[in-house]
Amino acid sequence: MPPKPVIRAAAVQIAPDLTSRAGTMEKVLNAIADAADKGAEFVVFPETFVPYYPYFSFVLPPVQQGPEHLRLYEEAVVVPSAETRAVAEAARKRGMVVVLGVNERDHGSLYNTQLIFDADGSLVLKRRKITPTYHERMVWGQGDGAGLKVVETAVGRVGALACWEHYNPLARYALMAQHEEIHASHFPGSLVGPIFGEQIEVTMRHHALEAGCFVVNATGWLSEEQIASIHPDPKLQKGLRDGCMTCIITPEGRHAVPPLTSGEGILIADLDMRLITKRKRMMDSVGHYARPELLRLLHDTRPAVPREEWANEPMDIEEPSDA
Repeated sequence: MPPKPVIRAAAVQIAPDLTSRAGTMEKVLNAIADAADKGAEFVVFPETFVPYYPYFSFVLPPVQQGPEHLRLYEEAVVVPSAETRAVAEAARKRGMVVVLGVNERDHGSLYNTQLIFDADGSLVLKRRKITPTYHERMVWGQGDGAGLKVVETAVGRVGALACWEHYNPLARYALMAQHEEIHASHFPGSLVGPIFGEQIEVTMRHHALEAGCFVVNATGWLSEEQIASIHPDPKLQKGLRDGCMTCIITPEGRHAVPPLTSGEGILIADLDMRLITKRKRMMDSVGHYARPELLRLLHDTRPAVPREEWANEPMDIEEPSDA
């Protein structure tokens, strides 16, 4: 359990700068400072917020995506880099645990990556979304089981998943089995329409109940001007509105504060960590309510690498005897 019985958490609903990584990074650092001024010790940002979620891939046919996809390559984040060092320093200065979604560039590929910075500024987790969803498969590569990890932080045991990874019950169970206390999640926001926000709410509340943990979820936001800049067709613009559900959920499946479904803002809530035991006393999905002799998860935690080196030891060849 964390050193304090109550943790103040923040979930940020904010619009990126669709023109530059630098502009979005300025918003990130300002939001960290704003949340810290409100007493937050833990903050979550939207999915692939730096430099921005690839909204273009949802409304443009593949043959037209090339220029925007290449621009995303140029604006994407390398880990480590000046951007990750800036967030690490902000986390250290404010004594805050920060969960940030980025488009990560690793040479010739992009990944949907979640970064968790501890309160001392150390990067304690870099994980990649294991299965990009639908249109996203044109943009990002796949992550691996090594990232399905719960990490010890200044606010307790933190796990993270992105968007529709929450519809992979085994991915969620991998974190539940590691006894996560705070689950960090995020979605793009301003996508699909009102039904998306409704689905997010159901999903976040269900995970909090099943895992017996707090869920801090952040979704992004687009202004009307930004929507128009992504695509000029009013019919397609409908797919870039609504779908926001920034929320903080207790282990009892309740909203700790009213959710944020439109506009920019920061939710702040105090997490009473004693509620975790209160919930799990009744139903612990990976403890007394589990049946591992019947059902259990096989989790391959090896990083997926395209090349491995095998060091060959010199062969010990025996000389023939004279006999």
